[in-house]
Amino acid sequence: MTRRLPDVRPEPGLPERVFIHEVGARDGLQNESGVVPTEAKIEFVRRLARAGLGTIEVTSFVPPKWVPQLADAGEVFAAVRADAEITAADRRLPVLVPNDRGFDRAVELGADRIAVFGSATETFARRNLNRTVAESLAMFAPVVERAGAAGIDTRGYLSMCWGDPWEGPVPLDQVVRVGKALVDMGCSQLSLGDTIGVATPGHVTALLAAFAEAGVPASRIAVHFHDSYGQALANTLAALRFGVTTVDASAGGLGGCPYAESATGNLATEDLVWMLHGLGIETGVDLGALVATSAWMADLLGRPSPSRAVQALIGKRMDAHGLVLADPTTDPATTSAAGPGA
Repeated sequence: MTRRLPDVRPEPGLPERVFIHEVGARDGLQNESGVVPTEAKIEFVRRLARAGLGTIEVTSFVPPKWVPQLADAGEVFAAVRADAEITAADRRLPVLVPNDRGFDRAVELGADRIAVFGSATETFARRNLNRTVAESLAMFAPVVERAGAAGIDTRGYLSMCWGDPWEGPVPLDQVVRVGKALVDMGCSQLSLGDTIGVATPGHVTALLAAFAEAGVPASRIAVHFHDSYGQALANTLAALRFGVTTVDASAGGLGGCPYAESATGNLATEDLVWMLHGLGIETGVDLGALVATSAWMADLLGRPSPSRAVQALIGKRMDAHGLVLADPTTDPATTSAAGPGA
């Protein structure tokens, strides 16, 4: 049996392990026009867990009129929390909450990790939360404070960090000012989002350096890249070289943003894992199982996965475990796509 794996060539100075913050079940599905069945969402999370993802962002407790796709957030999260297979191995299951009411709903269902979602630009803050940046921060502050008092970890998302479709390029100091406000109010980690996918590696390094100069080190930062211009992996590598060790990604490259029409899919988790494993970086992820999961979801959605790794690996007929099924008309050998840390 042969194995479909990248040739491992480590690069000096990169982290030994990268923590993948899987956002497919929330950010990946929220932009789908057709409603994904509740049971399918639960099964999606279950399969992601089986693939070894240690952090899976499950859903968002936002008003259904904002994101109709996530109207079943309570039902999905309750089922996920009750599934021993999903919650095993101290798996982290964060949920997004926009305000006190969303926080209350999440806590009632047992959430111990939450996230708030801010914007570096005024236009997107208005479109996404119907508030100014300052008003948004004021809305998040009591949520973060209550979470801290209850021992609940809070992550801060910051969108439009490298560009905004209405305002254009975003000044570095503007992004740092808003991001530092989220950190100062108590967010344990700040996820910097390239919502419309316009960042390039030098720009990534410049923003991370600006944050470091302002007292927010790479250890407190995650990166969240969209692949609109094919730059997501290059940008991720630039962030890793700067010392970032948490990367957001979406299984199968699902996602976008319902409030930013130019925001295409997220960095595909499979593409990220292929690169990381090729660099000898541990992820804990079984690439074969992840590819099979994304192929399953793509079939459910009725369209091919945009992930290049999924497209390459699923060309081989894989079973549910990522093993290639023998084809008696060609080479009978089977292939596994598991990787380092699996």
